[in-house]
Amino acid sequence: PNTGSTEQLYECPICSLTCTSVQILQEHVDLHLEEQNFSEGTDLELAQQLQIEEDKQQRSEEERREKEEFNKLQRQYGLDNSGGYKQQLVKNMEREVDRGRMQPFEYHKRKADMMESLAFGIDDGKTKTSGIIETLCKYYQNENKDVRRVWLSASVDHFHSSLGDKGWGCGYRNFQMLLSALLQNSSYDDCLRGIVLTPSIPKIQSMIEDAWKEGFDPQGASHFNNRLHGTKAWIGACEIYSLLTSLRIKCQIVDFHKPTGPMGTHPRLLEWILRYYSADNEGSAKVVCTSRPPIYLQHQGHSRTVVGIEERKNRALCLLLFDPGCSSQEMQKLLKQSGDGTSLKMLRRLVGSLKEKQYQIVAVDGVLTLEEKAARCRASRVFTSEKIP
Repeated sequence: PNTGSTEQLYECPICSLTCTSVQILQEHVDLHLEEQNFSEGTDLELAQQLQIEEDKQQRSEEERREKEEFNKLQRQYGLDNSGGYKQQLVKNMEREVDRGRMQPFEYHKRKADMMESLAFGIDDGKTKTSGIIETLCKYYQNENKDVRRVWLSASVDHFHSSLGDKGWGCGYRNFQMLLSALLQNSSYDDCLRGIVLTPSIPKIQSMIEDAWKEGFDPQGASHFNNRLHGTKAWIGACEIYSLLTSLRIKCQIVDFHKPTGPMGTHPRLLEWILRYYSADNEGSAKVVCTSRPPIYLQHQGHSRTVVGIEERKNRALCLLLFDPGCSSQEMQKLLKQSGDGTSLKMLRRLVGSLKEKQYQIVAVDGVLTLEEKAARCRASRVFTSEKIP
């Protein structure tokens, strides 16, 4: 007899399919779950694969950027094997001929002159201006408007960058300026016995390499792979210090590593330079022509030579700087100094215009004995400069 009862049905919670028993439903749902796990696993694998690819791409992009940055720095600091002074001079002269700015006969003459001066290791003197300090001495005697007192270096020749070292030669040109003063001072005759005329830039590069071979500043030497000659490498205060010390010239590096005045200025730098010039020259004379050599002044990306300091009527200090970036045509104007001193603008730097983060100076102060030289060589293996707090 029909009792009227119907068979119980079970609905799948995932796809709403009806099943006739719990067991069938269980099997059905298990299939769903297996399917889901499989697709989840596939998705996970795919995501991991994509992540690996992305990481790989990012790494290679970073490596490419780092390499580019490194090559840029190598180029900027002249360590990219693109040749040195000689190659740059020839290339730039060829460019001048192509542009019609230089006659072929002049090109051949200058190339022959260059080969000769490089063979002898002597600067060709084409960028040199002499007699500026003497002209300044005369000018300041009659200047009554702004300057209360002025201290000037011993006689210094100005050298500017040429077609061979444009863009990287400032450190070498400042060394030539400093050396021009030392060569005129008999106290340094013994140290500079082998140097009669100003050395060329490739010669100065070899001289720094010789200082490294003696054991000076191994850390600095390794930065340049122990090689400067034939490169366009920029040099700084440490290389100048090593070179001078190797010649038995007593000097010190002083580091003005942070501003000491308002608006990022360095008044301590100017005060130090004033003490340097006025130490043995405390007189009442308005113009003090000292026997002090000039000072090498370095900051990020450029260096100049300090040749004197003014104390203004308002007590402000003003540096007088020779800049290797300034052409001899400009410097010649100082020799024809007009009464109003307008050309002096290119030399003057008040404290407000010296706003680099940090400055280093190399100041010469006498001669070293052989023992002192050896001690400084040992000390330079853990190179330290005097820091002005």
